[in-house]
Amino acid sequence: MTPDREDDALSWSGDDDPTLDAGTSAQPNALPGGYTAVGKGSADVGRIEQDGSVTMPADRAPMSNAVLISLGIIGGFYLLYAIGWLVGGLRLQGRADYLVTDVMFQGSLWLAVLAPALWFATVFLVTRNARVWVRLAWLIAGAVLLVPWPFIMTGVIGQ
Repeated sequence: MTPDREDDALSWSGDDDPTLDAGTSAQPNALPGGYTAVGKGSADVGRIEQDGSVTMPADRAPMSNAVLISLGIIGGFYLLYAIGWLVGGLRLQGRADYLVTDVMFQGSLWLAVLAPALWFATVFLVTRNARVWVRLAWLIAGAVLLVPWPFIMTGVIGQ
């Protein structure tokens, strides 16, 4: 198929459909009015106006103050969780000698201490194009799942 449809040997009904020109025209990321892009990458598709100009979608809006404050508070919880896992794990070190060797205990202790930071970073990477509520929901789910039980059971509350 040639870039200019007039040069094609055959023409079919529906050849003037603008969605067919997505890979061949000079404006591959734009659709005329009346057409809606769906699927992955549809947020990057612009519009062809009546005068032939192309308007591309605006950049993403920055996060609101409430979202930034919420992320700071949840990030603070994750920092406290990492400290709680460290303190609780170190308090259990003497009691866990009969269950596992020192190398296994140290490895699992440091994985537990790093788990909140890894969860926080992973949620940020995976949900960077998702809606804000999805990111906050995953962060809250991580805050529920990563509660430092050793600190709670042997810390101030458990004594």
